[in-house]
Amino acid sequence: MKKLVTALLLFCAYAFAEAPSTVAIRNARIVTVSGPVIAKGTVIVRHGLIEAVGENVPVPADAWVVDGEGMTVYPGLIDSLSTVGMPGIAVTAAAATGGRGGGRGQATPATTAAATATVERARGPEDRPSTTSWVIAADELLSADRRIETVRGGGVTTAVTFPTRGIFAGQGSIIDLLSGEKAGEMVLVPSVGQYISLSRGGGGGGGGGGFPSALMGTISYIRQIYLDAAHYQLVKDAYAKDPRGMTRPEYDRALEGVIESKRILLPANRLVEIDRMLRFAAELKQSTILYGARESYRPEAAELLKKSGTPVLVSIRWPEAPRDANPEDVDSFRTLETRDKAASAPSVLQKAGVKYALYFDGLDQPRDIQRAVKKAIDAGLSREDALRALTLTPAQIYGVADRLGSIEKGKIANLIVTNGELFDDRTKIQMIFVDGKKYMPAADTTTGGRGPATDDPGANQ
Repeated sequence: MKKLVTALLLFCAYAFAEAPSTVAIRNARIVTVSGPVIAKGTVIVRHGLIEAVGENVPVPADAWVVDGEGMTVYPGLIDSLSTVGMPGIAVTAAAATGGRGGGRGQATPATTAAATATVERARGPEDRPSTTSWVIAADELLSADRRIETVRGGGVTTAVTFPTRGIFAGQGSIIDLLSGEKAGEMVLVPSVGQYISLSRGGGGGGGGGGFPSALMGTISYIRQIYLDAAHYQLVKDAYAKDPRGMTRPEYDRALEGVIESKRILLPANRLVEIDRMLRFAAELKQSTILYGARESYRPEAAELLKKSGTPVLVSIRWPEAPRDANPEDVDSFRTLETRDKAASAPSVLQKAGVKYALYFDGLDQPRDIQRAVKKAIDAGLSREDALRALTLTPAQIYGVADRLGSIEKGKIANLIVTNGELFDDRTKIQMIFVDGKKYMPAADTTTGGRGPATDDPGANQ
């Protein structure tokens, strides 16, 4: 018993040493992103927040001191469109046939299978196929997702994570990548926008392969949903103003989820898709972010995006030839051109003055993330702009730059400490701080780096 007590005391002391309430990283190079680089300074972290940063910051007496000599401190990276922490969301009977009534959440796999087995395929927009707009990522989080540790090892401290199955897949949440915590403690913002897909069947099959079965049908369906939502809101407002003598509106959780979404994410890879989705967003009158953007290296695409003022999320999962491709197949010139020039898209957007951020699109392994960002840098993007596109700009796009994205007093202490320039081949991440909690990077177990990606925006063309 005495040995057990001693062991527990030692364990508690070790745990306290690894997670002190106050940390001082001193004598380090500090890349603040929002301001000038501090050649040799100190960052003070207290209770998960940045208490002070500067050249001549005194170290508190109660601080756990990290000697940053020869080290560089960066703000933690933000994956602006992720699926980290998300379970596989099955399309329930309610999702396939309207989503009316009931509360949030999903049926269990057993009840889902039983329910969908008896549901007829969707035959029109009134059936609300492939719609789970009421699902909020924060309510579905799996804190035990192994990808959290893997991605964090690449310097990612924050993810904007979304359910991605269906046409209206659900609402994304901003989460900090903590380990061993309750899922709720990871959540920074529970709902930041609605993920919309245009792939055939919306990734969920549309209730047995019925409507919509083509791009035109999917776009018509989305348009109808917003018309329905506008009418639904008018009826609700009228009833709230004077309910006497008026039949109360039927509760529709699918439309409620659409209405409460702060913004929508629309897919667009090719130039024609970028043009189409910008026009569609203007028609829907919704705050919009485009994602994918493989052909945004084209000057015409950058010009359209600049003119519209629409922010864009650029996938750094650069297109490449399939590994099992038939050597006798001949790719089109456009396909070859996109493979060659896609990585130059960030630099083109930067020069055009378009607000953009980068996202990893299923690249989980630190080495693959580093290589993908380095490819954009080699294609013309400066290191400073690459870092900003992975930190402060995504925070600005989602309206959380007051708490994330740079090293400033009062912001959340999400930091990465490296032994060299970030994105260099030889640079190693020495430690990561998330909400002020210290983590060591996991070993890189890359075997190709092809993690679960978001839906291919161009798959339906």
